[in-house]
Amino acid sequence: MAKCALCGKGPNFGHNVSHANNRTRKIWKPNIQRVKTVSGGTVRHIQVCTNCIKSGRVVKAV
Repeated sequence: MAKCALCGKGPNFGHNVSHANNRTRKIWKPNIQRVKTVSGGTVRHIQVCTNCIKSGRVVKAV
C-alpha cells in the first residue's frame, strides 16, 4: 500500500457498521499523488499526499 514520502501517511483501518450492528472491514486510503519535485538539484518523481502539497512541503518542478 502506498505511503506519503514526506509525512508517512498510510491507510487507516476500521469497520463499516450497519443498522443491525453488523461489522465489516473498511480501509480509508490517503489521497496520494505522483509529483515532479526538485531535490538536490535533480528532478524526480515522488508520491506525496495532497495535504503535503497544499501546505507547501513540496517544491514542484517547473
